[in-house]
Amino acid sequence: MKLPLEGVKVLDLTHALAGPYCSTMLADYGAEVIKLEAFGAGDISRSWGAPLPGGETAYFAALHRNKKGIELDLKHARGKELFFEFIKRCDVVLENFRVGTLKKLGLDYEKAKAMNPGIIYCSISGFGQTGPYKDRAALDLILQAESGMISVTGPVGGPNVRCGVSIADLTAGLNAAFGVMAALRVKEKTGRGQTVDVSMMEGQMALLNTMIGNYLADGVVPQALGTAYNALLPYQTFHTRTNDLALAVGSEKLWKTFCPVIGCPELIDDPRYKTNPLRRKNRDTLLPLLQEIFLTRTYDEWAGLLVKNGIPVGAINNLAQVCEHPQVKARGSLIDIDHPKIGKTKIVGPVAKLSETPATIRSPSPSLGEHTEEVLRDFLKMAPEAITELRAAGVIAKRQT
Repeated sequence: MKLPLEGVKVLDLTHALAGPYCSTMLADYGAEVIKLEAFGAGDISRSWGAPLPGGETAYFAALHRNKKGIELDLKHARGKELFFEFIKRCDVVLENFRVGTLKKLGLDYEKAKAMNPGIIYCSISGFGQTGPYKDRAALDLILQAESGMISVTGPVGGPNVRCGVSIADLTAGLNAAFGVMAALRVKEKTGRGQTVDVSMMEGQMALLNTMIGNYLADGVVPQALGTAYNALLPYQTFHTRTNDLALAVGSEKLWKTFCPVIGCPELIDDPRYKTNPLRRKNRDTLLPLLQEIFLTRTYDEWAGLLVKNGIPVGAINNLAQVCEHPQVKARGSLIDIDHPKIGKTKIVGPVAKLSETPATIRSPSPSLGEHTEEVLRDFLKMAPEAITELRAAGVIAKRQT
């Protein structure tokens, strides 16, 4: 094997971010992903983000590498027939339609299972496939709000804010990828498929797990703390004479190292701050004291001292700085791709680096319907005449140029 998911075939019906993020992960590690887009419309995210040459967008190009794109009308009777031809040959179907949409179209799991008992249906939705909220429309912002994520994000005493990235979508994509891998493991052992129900709401609750645990233990509703973290202290950003720094003193051992480094060894045994629970209790006096100390030096001076002594510290980088970061360059975290319409560009590469079967970027994002004829011919083994008939009937789009 050159790639860990070689031989896994995925029919990707998803759009926007959560589902495509999942299928991109699977594709990077070798799965054959066929991205099926709505006839004439395509994925809604094709118009999102910064525009690029050839009618593409940076958002779509970054998210859909390693996939073959087809355009197919699933509302057409012949389109439904083709869908089930894919089902017979695929291992996984990914979808993030409104709950019940595939059933209304006659493309639900029970029908697919009758044709392929090993098929895995992974459904990503805002609130899950069951419950009183299952029919609600939901995008990332709505789930950040409903899940409580926004309630703990923002400045102390200030307005709550959305997380800067679409964390509900991205978490759902990660959870879907994990769920699919678990289901593939079962299929490998038993030959049987199953459904995978991924709720964006529950994905956010998983991220809030420790906060929810604390609330259930003491009844105190967590509030936004800016860059601080309620469980540890000091664990936040501070101003220096130049740039801000992020500081994480995550243990009593680090606290005992930290205090002499900042010139205050007496804080080690101060009865107000000797342990993390005491520091949390007395944060209102400790944090102003530390802030005053950090204002005496520049960021570079503090970073040099703290790094030398093993204290976790970081710069508050913007994304331009991240793209030029020496660690990013050393690790090859940004990957060069050559897109036929865009030209040479960079995208963020796969995260998990496997030593023997590493993920690869093998092809750029597809144009709408780019691989329709190729997939019908090579994957479904259709004759050229049959493909021509589908085009004439409006089941697939006109030939791509």
